Amino acid sequence: MSEYQAFRVELADNIAHVQINRPEKINAMNAAFWTEIVDIFRWIDDTDAVRVVVLSGAGKHFSSGIDLMLLAGVANELGKDVGRNARLLRRKILELQSSFNAVDNCRKPVLAAIQGYCLGGAIDLISACDMRYAAADAQFSIKEIDIGMAADVGTLQRLPRIIGDGMLRELAYTGRTFGAEEALDIGLVNRTFADASGLLDGVMEIAREIAAKSPIAVAGTKEMLSYMRDHRIDDGLEYVATWNAAMLQSNDLRVAIAAHMSKQKPEFLD
Repeated sequence: MSEYQAFRVELADNIAHVQINRPEKINAMNAAFWTEIVDIFRWIDDTDAVRVVVLSGAGKHFSSGIDLMLLAGVANELGKDVGRNARLLRRKILELQSSFNAVDNCRKPVLAAIQGYCLGGAIDLISACDMRYAAADAQFSIKEIDIGMAADVGTLQRLPRIIGDGMLRELAYTGRTFGAEEALDIGLVNRTFADASGLLDGVMEIAREIAAKSPIAVAGTKEMLSYMRDHRIDDGLEYVATWNAAMLQSNDLRVAIAAHMSKQKPEFLD
């Protein structure tokens, strides 16, 4: 693993803990953040020893969103020609989107552990994760509306598949802050915990449970769930039939059945 400016990455017990590591800046997403997250998730995808990812933020807060200094830097690149400005801005937006696409497209499950602030771009990030969990002090806001723009890195595209349309519109149009209990009520998070320590312990326990399963089965399950976001039921059934025609020949199936019959805990290869 490489050393990173914006992250700390650890691998233990088949779990990659990816932690945003700029607590003195409320884990704001600077230029290094956007490039490093792509490299990190490429490494995760390529490393068979990684079976599950836990994504968290160092310090009191998960993330305050995009670093305003980064936005100011982009503004300084703009000139007088509208067409060239539009081309530059579009390219920058697509680059940022690709960073969170790397999280969404990861073959391993990604669990977000959220405490304190989760604002603006941080909502885009957790929307790209498989599951989300929050400490009682978590505060969420789709903040982009308050700086005069529409969220453009995934929130408005991914959240409709996570929470209800009407509630999403309310939160996106108002930019209001809401807490962990409301996030639980609307389905944004799976579970809440009393504090940040309990949050990380609880999420790691869920990650360990997933990591103990067949990595072939977990990867196939994620692939099918992701596929179904954009396809009809009959398309999905056809795809899983083709997928499992190969994957049911994996030795993991025999290991799992033998362990179930002998009431032993199965052990799977990476």
